[in-house]
Amino acid sequence: MAARPPRPASISTLPVVAVATSGGRDSTALLHATLRQAAGSGLQVLALHVHHGLMPQADAWLAHLAAQCQRWRSRHPHLRFDAARLSGSPSPGQSIEAWARRERYEALARMAKAHGAGLVLLAHHRRDQAETVLLQAMRGTGPAGLSAMPDLIEREGIVWARPWLQQPAQAIEDYVRRHRLRHIEDSSNHDTRFDRNRLRHQVLPALNQAFPQAEQQLQRLAEQAQAAAALIHEVAAQDLAAMGASQAGMPMQAWLCLSPVRRRFSLQAWLQHRQADVPDSLVARLLAELPRARQGRWPLGPDSELRLYRGVLQPLSLPLNRVVEAASLQLPQVVEPGEWHAPAWQGRLRLSAASEGGVPLALLAGACLAARTGGEQFQRAPRSTLRSLKKQFQAAAVPAWARQAPLLYGAGGQLLFVPGLGVDARALAAPGEPQLRPEWLAEPAEPT
Repeated sequence: MAARPPRPASISTLPVVAVATSGGRDSTALLHATLRQAAGSGLQVLALHVHHGLMPQADAWLAHLAAQCQRWRSRHPHLRFDAARLSGSPSPGQSIEAWARRERYEALARMAKAHGAGLVLLAHHRRDQAETVLLQAMRGTGPAGLSAMPDLIEREGIVWARPWLQQPAQAIEDYVRRHRLRHIEDSSNHDTRFDRNRLRHQVLPALNQAFPQAEQQLQRLAEQAQAAAALIHEVAAQDLAAMGASQAGMPMQAWLCLSPVRRRFSLQAWLQHRQADVPDSLVARLLAELPRARQGRWPLGPDSELRLYRGVLQPLSLPLNRVVEAASLQLPQVVEPGEWHAPAWQGRLRLSAASEGGVPLALLAGACLAARTGGEQFQRAPRSTLRSLKKQFQAAAVPAWARQAPLLYGAGGQLLFVPGLGVDARALAAPGEPQLRPEWLAEPAEPT
């Protein structure tokens, strides 16, 4: 009996490669070339387009791409097309170019993941790379910025590749002409109010005329900067590990033992774990002020800051603007293990079963969380001296910003528990007495 021929694979089960396309010359050529290479391979090609909503012609561009993909599908049945429309807009003072770039990549990533594409091809070429290097140089950037665009990088499970990064723009123009490809001409590409366009039309032509190898040399500069940036990243990671730095803090004594240049790059690397965009002005200020400072605070973002306390530099999420002085949270009369959320203080109180070191159930009945009012006395251990909360906090090395959590008071006004210090010794349960151990769990804002 003759063997049955294998059933053709369903499109949904084929491997997928995505091509980001605006409909312009370069991305149209890349999509066409990818389809030619994929012909007969069983590879599914996914054309992805982002509608930015910034140009009146954007709807026409989307329609052009959809129609073009429909025509090409007759010869390439494994071609698929998807598009996303951006709904937001740049915030006041934000660069339109920077906003559009960030939103475009996020939209491309979402669509690629939705279709199972682990590889996205981008149509940047050698001139684009040269422009990026020059733009970064004009901004005074370091090796990371001069690295410009990598030819291959993985972010969040997706590989972004630029297969034409070594190719001159003329080669792509010749390809488009040879295959008579229809593409979109974006008039905004000639608007010299934008930095890249001004450089492309006014600076780079003159540079290429004076130095015919300028683009190739700028490409080489990007490659050398990429190697330098990778080395800096490795050394900074080793320095941070050796000094015991973490996202929670960086010890100053170990940091000050580094050479000045390694201080700079380890500090930048540590800050970038917290916030992707770290202003050079902040790094310069920290480098100048930290070696002489015993304590201090520096703004890191709209909802966070850096604080130096007892030799450790720490990032801190700032609390929301809430009035908590009059706020309180009361426990029920019958208290059992559990958690009580206190959004006014951005945290929650947890009560856990304990055999020692806890508070008697009788004292917890009807207890409440309330803000400090001043004059509170706390006893750290039985038969120890009563001292003010301020002195107890200082003795326990509790930083000032960690002293704002609420206090737990019994129904009769007795102080039971202080976050950062523990249970007041006068409220400790006797051995064998039913008791619960209080714990305060802060819920800081998400990292910026």
